[in-house]
Amino acid sequence: MSTINDIYGSVEVPSDVYWGANTQRSLVNFPIGEETMPQPLIEALIMLKKACAEVNKSHFKLEDEIADAIILACDTLLEGDYSNQFPLSVWQTGSGTQTNMNVNEVIANLANERLGETKVHPNDHVNYGQSSNDVFPTAMHVSAVLAIKNRLEPSIGKIIGTFSNLIDTYGTIIKTGRTHLQDATPISFGQELSGWQFMFVEGSRQIEDALKYLRTLPIGATAVGTGLNAYEGFDAAVCEVLNRYLEESFRPTENKFHGISSKDSFVFSHGVLNTIASNAMKMANDIRFLASGPRCGLGEINLPANEAGSSIMPGKVNPTQSEALIMTTIQVMSNHHAVTMGSAMGNFELNACMPLIIYNTLQSTRLLADALQSFNDRCLSGITVNESKMNTNVETSLMTATFLNRKFGYDETATIVKEAHQKNLSIRDVVIARGLMDQDAFDAFFDYEKMIKPD
Repeated sequence: MSTINDIYGSVEVPSDVYWGANTQRSLVNFPIGEETMPQPLIEALIMLKKACAEVNKSHFKLEDEIADAIILACDTLLEGDYSNQFPLSVWQTGSGTQTNMNVNEVIANLANERLGETKVHPNDHVNYGQSSNDVFPTAMHVSAVLAIKNRLEPSIGKIIGTFSNLIDTYGTIIKTGRTHLQDATPISFGQELSGWQFMFVEGSRQIEDALKYLRTLPIGATAVGTGLNAYEGFDAAVCEVLNRYLEESFRPTENKFHGISSKDSFVFSHGVLNTIASNAMKMANDIRFLASGPRCGLGEINLPANEAGSSIMPGKVNPTQSEALIMTTIQVMSNHHAVTMGSAMGNFELNACMPLIIYNTLQSTRLLADALQSFNDRCLSGITVNESKMNTNVETSLMTATFLNRKFGYDETATIVKEAHQKNLSIRDVVIARGLMDQDAFDAFFDYEKMIKPD
């Protein structure tokens, strides 16, 4: 252990870590829960510190030796596994100040180790032109954009592609539609698949709308939005460097007072995650209901048998991927409520729930990305169709009688349906028995293909 003395007193810091007094005090003062700051956020903070050092060097605000040491330290942290150097709880100050200082301390101490002397100060140099109040939310934006773009969007793209393959394979099969969990008029399986697919097409488009707001950064606002201790052009220069690092299109926010006090871009973007989650739940439920059985349920599709479904019932197979996805979506929907409430806690010039907001945003993004990927690989891509069951269901459905409305009208057709249901007959049998049409006329008229599209 080593003893560090500052204006707050003395604190003992382990000798084998790169952090300093501020980090150590946070560990002591916030022993809350098991949730630590997400690694993607830490990585975004380190990238941001590197960008700031590069800008400060080019604008002659930092000596070359100090700036280069900071940049090298950031590269070392980004390229290696130093996750154990960032141990702080999510449940800390609402500005994320302790985590910003944690990153500052680790970078400074690592830089000084490489220099062989203590020249880099965590606040004076690593944090030059910055405040936790603009750096932490900037890192929030960067980490959210990268997580959504690099993890969630690819998973959604794979789901869309798998649906296209299923439509190509099974799209022409006609089956019964269902509304209110009751039989309805016929639909092709391709049409049903396309409805699920388009939920994710729309979700992908909505993500692009959300990213537009997340790509505006509050860097340069410093403590309250005025830019105190930063300098003119710092914000745009940092965005330019980040864009070069990440092949992105970040830009300074139009209003820095809004940028650090309001988190509406996260409410909006998490709203998209919430939408994707609700659609994913609908899809997962539809698929597990269609696969219910195998003998006593709907049984229209077959899911891959990935593992045993019961510890007592031999051979039982359950829709486990659907259930995992459903639980994930419930968590995401719950997170949305937390993000919304956290955003409302923007008191005066600063939001005071930022760790909560980014923790939930990144968790939702990760859960959706992973669950959709797993569902795609272990369920959706392996679906097969029980075509005979689909054919039987559509042929015995009473709601195909809707096609007769044009010939006999609603009331007469309703009478046909009622009689068929009461006597356990087909629509064809009743129409012929009532002398409304002969067999050849009915067969020529009653065409399932015509029932799945407009005239």
